[in-house]
Amino acid sequence: MPKGFGGGMPGGMNMNQLMKQAQKMQKQMADMQEALAEKKLEVSAGGGAVKITISGEKQILDLKISPDVVDPDDVEMLQDLVMSAVNEAIRQMDEAVNSQMSQITGGMNLPGMF
Repeated sequence: MPKGFGGGMPGGMNMNQLMKQAQKMQKQMADMQEALAEKKLEVSAGGGAVKITISGEKQILDLKISPDVVDPDDVEMLQDLVMSAVNEAIRQMDEAVNSQMSQITGGMNLPGMF
């Protein structure tokens, strides 16, 4: 039988321990996904002129625009503020998700998980 198979694996971890660890991590990730579905984050741009509320699933839940920044002669500024707020909300939510994920995986990089 090839080395590394059978009763023991390198590092003293056997296959049963490895499977239990994988199942534990899978449960923690499922719990995290549930928590993320309920997570909300509010971000603003332009000193609060544009406010975005985003879910843990990166869906925009609410968008508030102060009437003070609605200028028909400067639509580009409003567009920039909205884009900035959305991008910042996504960045912050990604950061929160990655932080939670690294707690589960112990810092292991698992691309494509979230």
